Amino acid sequence: MALAGFAFEVFGKVQGVSFRYYTKHKANALGLVGWCRNTDMGTVEGEIQGQRENVQQMKGWLSTTGSPYSRIDQCVFKNEVDDLKELVFKSFHVRH
Repeated sequence: MALAGFAFEVFGKVQGVSFRYYTKHKANALGLVGWCRNTDMGTVEGEIQGQRENVQQMKGWLSTTGSPYSRIDQCVFKNEVDDLKELVFKSFHVRH
């Protein structure tokens, strides 16, 4: 199983619209691990890790879908790794 991961920050109307909880639900549905949280700048940031194919699906979801009432203006990906040796996280959680 090929593992991958990335850090992300989503810009737009992503706070106050359940974006973090939809992100957790989507990550769990795809079997991914990591975390997300609101920032003081009005964005949502986090890290995702898991099976490479599912990580790619999550990138698309973060860039275009989000929660029903969100508006995604931009999603920035950082620290992308396509050959993780092992997962750092055990589950996906929302940080406060």
